[in-house]
Amino acid sequence: MPIFANETKEQVFWRWFAANEDRLFQFEKDQESTFDHLNNAMAKVHEDLTFEFGPVRTDGTREFVISAGGLKAVFPSVESLHRAAPELKRWKFIKYRQRRTPINDIEYGGVEIKAKEVHYAVFKDEAPGKIGIMLFLDGYAKGEKEGVLGQIGYLFLDEALGEFDVETKVGTIVFFGRDSKYFERRRPLSQLQADFDEWKKGQKGNP
Repeated sequence: MPIFANETKEQVFWRWFAANEDRLFQFEKDQESTFDHLNNAMAKVHEDLTFEFGPVRTDGTREFVISAGGLKAVFPSVESLHRAAPELKRWKFIKYRQRRTPINDIEYGGVEIKAKEVHYAVFKDEAPGKIGIMLFLDGYAKGEKEGVLGQIGYLFLDEALGEFDVETKVGTIVFFGRDSKYFERRRPLSQLQADFDEWKKGQKGNP
């Protein structure tokens, strides 16, 4: 798509999006190809930008989520792209992955983990104004933080708390298996949202 004079990279992306709106709205018909083209278009704004689609809602609209992929350094690109978003009848544009209630099960890299099988514990973080979180994943072994289970863990935190809060309010994140000595402190992941919101309000003091 040609770039017009004085057109920003964000405007170029949204012009491409509008031109391909029907294909994007019905991406399930050719998901792999559609996502490849969408990834290429977003990479021209920032190479680390990612996205999510919501299901078609009863009012005929669909959410398109602009995500930083859990990278705080990409937040300015999320903000600028969202700020430039056009008004399109069938779309609701959202910045950052939002928290989900109930928390969804996650399948990633050929591994599926159910949300009900995930547990957490909180602890006082060394950084002021932040909370530390231990996440317990069945089968997790030391050193897997950058592997499939580690990535699933981060996705669960985004599901529970939303991408923005994970990057700005959560400090140290530690993953453990069920064999950890800390597992006795576990709570079901479904309770993390309420605990975290109380902590944010200062109702519990330090965890």
